[in-house]
Amino acid sequence: MSAALQYFLAGLGIGGIYALVAIGFHIMWSSAKAVNFAHGDTLMLGAVLTIVFLDHGIAMPLAILLSIGVAIVFGVVLERVAIRPFADHAASIGWMLTTIAIGIMLESYATIEFGAFARPLPSPGVDKPIIIFGAGVFIQELLIPFVAVLIVVLLGIFQRRTQLGRAMRAVAFNRVAAGIVGINVLHVSMFSFALASALGGLAGILVAPVIQASATMGLLLGIKGFAVAIIGGITSAPGVVIAGLLYGIIEKFVDGYISTAAREAVGFSLVIVVLMLFPQGLFGRRELVKV
Repeated sequence: MSAALQYFLAGLGIGGIYALVAIGFHIMWSSAKAVNFAHGDTLMLGAVLTIVFLDHGIAMPLAILLSIGVAIVFGVVLERVAIRPFADHAASIGWMLTTIAIGIMLESYATIEFGAFARPLPSPGVDKPIIIFGAGVFIQELLIPFVAVLIVVLLGIFQRRTQLGRAMRAVAFNRVAAGIVGINVLHVSMFSFALASALGGLAGILVAPVIQASATMGLLLGIKGFAVAIIGGITSAPGVVIAGLLYGIIEKFVDGYISTAAREAVGFSLVIVVLMLFPQGLFGRRELVKV
């Protein structure tokens, strides 16, 4: 019983990270019908830069804010140079290729600049585990899924109660119609990429105390976050969070009861099965296009 609970609690922690990454993909797709395939590298920026700033004597709160700020700038610049040039061409996959290329270049630059180090980010949340019915878990691991759920709630409130949030919903529903009624679609798209990058940087900072922060940490997390977004339905923010938590839990049970070698095979096989049964994802809605 304690072993199963251990896997469940650990799965919530890593699943929360997948959920935070998937929320970013949801925000980007809703506004631009395109995503940043270098989104995983915003996690790396958040984690690695926070450690670098701490090494230079900057206080933790300011280091976190600076790291998230850099991630936001990265998202804004990437939207401008890698997404917007292809926004008017619905069939273009240029954004896909350019964002992948930028991600590879950023990862290479981080490796050259900061080295191939792997270090945990100091946090009081990993000083001592708490025991729940015989299962040990760090507070940091429980904080991550809580933050993911909180962000979805706040995002929903923001989209319903603020003018900018309602503009985001309008652009997500129909970009052309939103532009006709006076919404600056390009500005909304830029803001969406900035918001997604901020969440990516935050996710990296949250996970760095649990796993090792490194220049390559964002690659697999980004891929899994995108897979989770597809499973949950990339048009549904609550759906991608639920899918992220479930994906993390399943991974940990596979680790515990089968083997770590089978983890990726089972996880990505699950993506294929879900898409065969639910092409829009578990909670996604079918997008109709009039021709």
